[in-house]
Amino acid sequence: MIGAGGRMGSTVCAAVSNASDMELVAAVDPAAAGTPAIPGGPTIVADLDALADARAEIAVDFTVAGAAVANAKRCAEMGLHVVIGTTGIGDAELRELRAAFPGDGLGCVVAPNFAIGAVLMMRFAEIAAPWFETAEIIELHHDSKIDAPSGTAMRTAERMAAVSSEWAADPTKVHTLPEARGGSGPAGIRIHSVRLRGLVAHQEVLLGTTGQTLSIRHDSYDRESFMPGVLLAVREVANRPGLTVGLDSLLGL
Repeated sequence: MIGAGGRMGSTVCAAVSNASDMELVAAVDPAAAGTPAIPGGPTIVADLDALADARAEIAVDFTVAGAAVANAKRCAEMGLHVVIGTTGIGDAELRELRAAFPGDGLGCVVAPNFAIGAVLMMRFAEIAAPWFETAEIIELHHDSKIDAPSGTAMRTAERMAAVSSEWAADPTKVHTLPEARGGSGPAGIRIHSVRLRGLVAHQEVLLGTTGQTLSIRHDSYDRESFMPGVLLAVREVANRPGLTVGLDSLLGL
């Protein structure tokens, strides 16, 4: 586990340790080195090479985008499969990961959101998109999240834009407050980011056409909501050489 000292990292460590078909053999986090990953678990170390020393087979990374890509490259050199749950992974980073995992045996799964309900939300929005002319996305997260919009919001907009290019133009002509309309995402779909203490991870997709609207919302109230998706990725990554983006194919969507 890479990033074991963070709140998500410690939750992943506990989930892996509690899974009957997995073993937590190493934990890496320079900021938390010397402390136990979980009660009774391995001591967190600073050096990524500890994964190879412990004969790990799969690395799970919940750090930050720049570090995650570098970590994944090093893991590939060590012969490890990788699961990445770090946010802020863009097209440039994905290109680097494809080069590091060309499909010759090692697998890498990158998911903007490991909550299975969030994956379904994106799929439902994609199905609904061709039937509506206007859409906006509101994503809401805890106040420690450093990137905006979220990877889930961007991926949702990309998928909606891919299936429908006929979106009505934004009617706003006067901006009393700059950026009040949020950011213009793929196909001009507006994305609004909320950062608020007390939240975890939430997203609502609003779609509208003449005489009706459709709201699709997903809420994660606890980091435990991501663990079934994380464990699914850990179980499947070795069977999927190359780069896999999102949990969709792992769920058969």
